[in-house]
Amino acid sequence: IDIYYIILVIPCIILVLWAQIKVKTTFRKYSRMQSRRGLTGAQAAQRVLRAGGVTDVRIEWVGGTLTDHFDPRTKVIRLSDSVYGATTVAAAGVAAHEAGHAVQYAENYLPVKIRSAIIPITNLGSNLAWPVIFLGLILNFPSLFGIGILLFALVAVFQLVTLPVEFNASRRAVAALSDGGLLDEDELRGARKTLSAAALTYVAALALSVAELLRLLLIFGGRRD
Repeated sequence: IDIYYIILVIPCIILVLWAQIKVKTTFRKYSRMQSRRGLTGAQAAQRVLRAGGVTDVRIEWVGGTLTDHFDPRTKVIRLSDSVYGATTVAAAGVAAHEAGHAVQYAENYLPVKIRSAIIPITNLGSNLAWPVIFLGLILNFPSLFGIGILLFALVAVFQLVTLPVEFNASRRAVAALSDGGLLDEDELRGARKTLSAAALTYVAALALSVAELLRLLLIFGGRRD
């Protein structure tokens, strides 16, 4: 029985599942709340870009649910079915959040620069960590196991750096929606709750990675003893 997995990892898995349910239910709730201005998600994103002085970012539709994202390589904001053409409070919040990311890149926001810089080594760690860890266990090679832990730690570092990026994008979104008069005060509360629920998924993912990292370190320490 892996007692470390039971004590450390399982509670974080439950947190991740709860966060995923929370973001879906919150988004669904405020997707039923129409904004009084009647702006679509795409229009809200465009207003936020304009307010941030960003003129070289396109806004496109993408299929799926909650697949919204900003691609800094192509400078494209992609908004999903329930956001792009929707005139809801949830759509405005999500679209403004993605536009907030575009403004971050335009302003060379430091945390987003750091995150972009470490993506290659993070991808390396994500792809190689578990194979190296399992190989170290099978071969009873502690040094290889330790290398796997270091690779896994890169994933946790990336998720840690991601938190301020996501929180800042949400703050920018709410401020832009408020300052631009795009949403009324009660609508802003709905947009804020939608973005807070989304942010919780990043917190939960970080907690899970840290718990798994601690578990691996404890196993590594036990094997060395």
